[in-house]
Amino acid sequence: MSHYRRSGPRLHRHCESCYSRHCKASIEVSVSCMVINCRLLCGASFHICKEEEHSLLCPNEKVPCINAHYGCPSTMHRSQLAKHLEVCPASVVCCSMEWNRWPVENPDAPLCTNLLKELNEQESLDLSMALRDQKHLCARLKMRNCFPELMEKQEEEPAPMEEEAVGREYVCNGIHVNGHGGSVLVNEPSKSCEKSLNEDVVLNGTIDKEKYNLFEKMFSKEMGGCKEAEALKTEDKKGKNMPSKGPSLTNPQGASVEPEKEKADVSHIDISKTGFAPWQDGVLERLGQEVKPREFNMYIVHHGRMLISFGQMDACTPRERDFVYGSLEPIPVQTLHSNYKVPSSYKQKRIQQKELCSRPLTEHKGVGTSDLDVSKSNGQDMDEMFATLLCYAEDEIRGHKISETVATDGLYVDIATQTYNFATAPFKYNATLSEITEGRDLKLHVELDTETVTLRHNKSTSAFTFLCGHFFRRDEFASHFKNVHSDIQSCLSGWFEQRCPLAYLGCTFSQRRLQPNTHRAKVSYNQDLSIFTLTPETPASLMNDLQGVALKARAKYEGLSSLPFEVLHHIAGYLDSFTLSQLALVSRLFRDICATLLQERGMVAFKWRKKSYSHGGARWKPTIVWEFSTLFSKVDNWCISNTPSMAEHLKHCPFYQTELKTEPFALAMFNNKRKERHGLVSLFMARK
Repeated sequence: MSHYRRSGPRLHRHCESCYSRHCKASIEVSVSCMVINCRLLCGASFHICKEEEHSLLCPNEKVPCINAHYGCPSTMHRSQLAKHLEVCPASVVCCSMEWNRWPVENPDAPLCTNLLKELNEQESLDLSMALRDQKHLCARLKMRNCFPELMEKQEEEPAPMEEEAVGREYVCNGIHVNGHGGSVLVNEPSKSCEKSLNEDVVLNGTIDKEKYNLFEKMFSKEMGGCKEAEALKTEDKKGKNMPSKGPSLTNPQGASVEPEKEKADVSHIDISKTGFAPWQDGVLERLGQEVKPREFNMYIVHHGRMLISFGQMDACTPRERDFVYGSLEPIPVQTLHSNYKVPSSYKQKRIQQKELCSRPLTEHKGVGTSDLDVSKSNGQDMDEMFATLLCYAEDEIRGHKISETVATDGLYVDIATQTYNFATAPFKYNATLSEITEGRDLKLHVELDTETVTLRHNKSTSAFTFLCGHFFRRDEFASHFKNVHSDIQSCLSGWFEQRCPLAYLGCTFSQRRLQPNTHRAKVSYNQDLSIFTLTPETPASLMNDLQGVALKARAKYEGLSSLPFEVLHHIAGYLDSFTLSQLALVSRLFRDICATLLQERGMVAFKWRKKSYSHGGARWKPTIVWEFSTLFSKVDNWCISNTPSMAEHLKHCPFYQTELKTEPFALAMFNNKRKERHGLVSLFMARK
């Protein structure tokens, strides 16, 4: 109990260790107190000084929902929290169902063309979903990922000036350079920043410019660079034992300064021995003992030029340290002979061939479609959408782009190039595929069938993977997943919606086979909201009666809005969540009616808005919003509707052309002349 008494009042000495419900200890001011029962009638008995602690555990204590921070306004007994979470409006679940849809090989196929012609006449579920996925796909595909060479050049921002005010620090690719000229290495410097730093060191007079030019000559692999380095190092060794007779450095005013005085006056030289700067003495010996060999080698690779400049390592291996073959004893070679013979069917790969010296002469030459001498005006403009989808599909299925170099083995490399001729090129930097193809005729570039599981690519990084992404209450998610994804979406091709067998020839006929078991309803797809909806079908006789009643009531009343508020609230209780969300958009009256059902049927969501401040900064802040989900009425079972068989359609299908045989022909296994059975080959040989 000591853990609970840190923020509350201290318990009595006897009550701290007493847990008996029938405690008969005498009541004293500083020792013990009386035993009472819980005021909320939960059945617990305790000393009166423990009443505050019991309120933290009492099941009958009224507490807010644990999702109160997310917008749930409910308050209930603590024992009802677990049951409330099942219907809590702030306990929202996001549907993570995914599916794949690949681009079609021929967008001008007869089926794709005919479906778009009859788009307004009939409503196909698979076509509506395919057009929605195509719209979302084009909106997220960037043109610069496939065609970086066809993008417009961006205006480069002016680089920051290298000379800054004294005492001010700035960052150049990981190098902090202050106004005094000193620098502290943080990350790997770039070539431009390292070059500017070396030039600054040369101009300030910290090293000899002749040495610097000599080192640059050696790194550029010019003839005689190593010989001059060896001669220079020999002179340096002789100069250590002799006074320096070289030219003294000059300051900007023209007065000569001795080298020792120059070193004393320069204040920006780091003399510490603990950093990683290449100009520090003994940095290689110290790092060879402190860091790992891999990190030590990377340090030498990145800072080799500066290490040579500051004399921490040699540019070339001196002659006296070269490896010389001395008295080496020959090692006997042991060979192992076996009776294994290489099979004649074995074929060596190109990398295993031994005749490497006899290589054919190669020539680097760029070949493109311009070599075909075809004029651009002769209909050679490519379709941006088809080419972009093809590039993305090539990258995901084969693992590389069309115009990417691929190494077949250690000796041969296939250099692939692809030239494009787009009428809208060059593209903007952030241009998407939907912006490029805006205003053009609608074409179907994705397949009607979907895949839930695929082994052709990594699904987490796929551009052709689509996500449901709708939010539902925890008690609504099971119904949504079963009706939408398991019953409708997974059974579209051939079971829920059946197409003509001659659809590959261009027939667009399709029919719905399934309907709810309890009532007749029509399933449709809303492309704007990306959801399936269920609309009940009213019999024609009942519709005629309702229209007659409505015409009579319109003369006296204003229709449905004239009913009492309680009646409208009772009617709205039978509607599903999606219908309530649409009913709230009709008028202010129906919006108030739907608002009374929010805590019972609605859910809490966050709407993020960007708030800008006067000082130029911005911050994203959430706002709690009540709304209805996109769930339609729950369907427990589906049944086959009274639709006619597909054979009835084939009787008058324009693409079903039968071939009637009027002339007699011989069977394949029987000959009338010889009365003997022959094979199919002998039958055709006899005709010749």
